[in-house]
Parts: sequence; C-alpha cells; structure tokens
Amino acid sequence: MENFKNKLSEILEVDSVNDADEIQSFDAWDSLTCLSIIALADDEYGVSVSAREVADAKTVEGIYKLIQSKK
Repeated sequence: MENFKNKLSEILEVDSVNDADEIQSFDAWDSLTCLSIIALADDEYGVSVSAREVADAKTVEGIYKLIQSKK
C-alpha cells in the first residue's frame, strides 16, 4: 500500500496521503487527476476501473481496496 500511496501523492501533487483522506478534497482533484488514477490502476496493477468507481471509492484506502478487489 505504501507504493500505491506514494504514486497517488505524486498524482495529487502533495507530499503524502493518508488512508482516510477524501480524494475529492485535494486541490489537484479534477477530471484529469481521475484519469491519472485510472491509468495508475491499469499500468501498475493491470486492472480497469471507471471514473464513477474512483469517485464512489471516496478515500485513498477506498481506491486502494477498489483496485485490489479487481485483481
């Protein structure tokens, strides 16, 4: 999970993220950020997630669990 959080913090342009952080609360959150998370899931984990699934996951941990559930 640490590797995932490091990559997500790069996407969100912050130093670090916590499991409970709400993804849409970050200043960098927009549709391009969502697409970057979708690409991360595909490139790093080999799974496909939709923009709706990312938004519904709500938190950093939620997105991680979403990706893990698709493996």
